[in-house]
Amino acid sequence: MDLKDLEVFCEVVRRSGFAAASLEIGTTPAHISKRIGILESQLGVRLFHRTTRRVVITEDGERAYQWARRILDDTNAMSEAFSSAKSEPSGQLRIATSQRLGREHVAPILSALGERYPRIEVWLELLDRRVDLVTENFDLDIRVGAPLQPQLIAQRMMESWRILCASPAYLARHGHPKSVADLAEHECLLYREREQPFGTWRLTGPKGTESVKVTSRFSSNHSDVVKGWSVDGKGICLLSVWDVAQPLRDGRVVRVLPTHHEPADIWAMTSTRSAGSAKVRVCVQFLKEQLAKGPHALKMDTAGGRPSR
Repeated sequence: MDLKDLEVFCEVVRRSGFAAASLEIGTTPAHISKRIGILESQLGVRLFHRTTRRVVITEDGERAYQWARRILDDTNAMSEAFSSAKSEPSGQLRIATSQRLGREHVAPILSALGERYPRIEVWLELLDRRVDLVTENFDLDIRVGAPLQPQLIAQRMMESWRILCASPAYLARHGHPKSVADLAEHECLLYREREQPFGTWRLTGPKGTESVKVTSRFSSNHSDVVKGWSVDGKGICLLSVWDVAQPLRDGRVVRVLPTHHEPADIWAMTSTRSAGSAKVRVCVQFLKEQLAKGPHALKMDTAGGRPSR
């Protein structure tokens, strides 16, 4: 049995179709169909129900997928066990992170990682949603906010927080909120990153943690969009301090309720399978160092200030 055929099979399951799997692998649907047919002949079972519109995994296919994943995981673990003894990590790293963090910071840092470790291959996906590391075959997920999946291994990359900001023009028209509760009466620009609660802000301040339900005519899943609306005077935003560093420095936005913040540390999430990998270890350490001090570091030294403890 060819391990490549097992990889093709798992990709069809993950992508729920021959065409989508062929795009991911870089081949044709006909080739995918041929390899699946060979695997079905070897196993003596039908792995998928095929129609003109889609393919649906069979009960035997579900069992075969569990076996295939274990076989491929064990094969990768064997490779990693021996490569970790070498001086130079190697192999493909599949990494997921969010749009803004990934485009402006993680991607250029990974470029530098590739220079330092030329035998590491990088696949980076920018996804503003939570990923399933095992099912979607990712080694690493770099995310903002508290980790919510106890089955994963979480490593804190750096401390961070979200702050409230608005343009001077907006505040001149609508006034400054004096309390967290006052935010319910303002235009609050809504940004949802991955699994973060939508429309409810939980802020830590002198009275501890306070929650407020906020509304707005403007909402987006991209922080650059929300930041732009805030600069344009559309309302109050709640974004990571490093995300609003530049408009804070040049005065396009100012702090609102400066004694309040929302914790938003940056974490690296790995599965138990990937945690012991040499390539994952060096990647996490390199990202941690570069996000703090490198040329693409997150800007924390702004008017955002460090929240009091």
